[in-house]
Amino acid sequence: MTTVNQWRAASATYAAAVLTVMAAAVSGCSDGAGPPSVNGSRAASAASSLAARGGEALASATAAAASELARIKGGVDAKADVRLGTVSTSQDKATVPVTATNNGTKPASYTVQVSFRDSGGNLLDAVVVTVPDVPAHGTARATARSHRDLGGPVRATVDTALRH
Repeated sequence: MTTVNQWRAASATYAAAVLTVMAAAVSGCSDGAGPPSVNGSRAASAASSLAARGGEALASATAAAASELARIKGGVDAKADVRLGTVSTSQDKATVPVTATNNGTKPASYTVQVSFRDSGGNLLDAVVVTVPDVPAHGTARATARSHRDLGGPVRATVDTALRH
């Protein structure tokens, strides 16, 4: 799995590559290794490759979350029983309190997939958190924490919640 620092480095390198392509296109400069169109093409190819790696890291996080949920046997949809608090960012990690309310007559655990999104609705990270041993007719809390460093405004949504 790609680490946060590798994902950040790939994002920064991608942005630098895009700026390089734009600068070469505007100025028509060459490094002497070929005409500007060839150099721009090489930079665009590198930028595309880096963007794909960033997407792979996000796809990996999403796949890991789906895999954790798939391990739950006999789980019941409980999305209506789960509420998220306010997202906060500490040391570039986003966290959000998760509250599960058990309306059943027996204690249960809840496994919840939380997605962190930017202000445009783009997926930034996906995590799974378990709220264990929620008493019958009671509530319990846990905290969902992003795997990656997330900057800027971040909102969280419950994608899936299973009671088991």
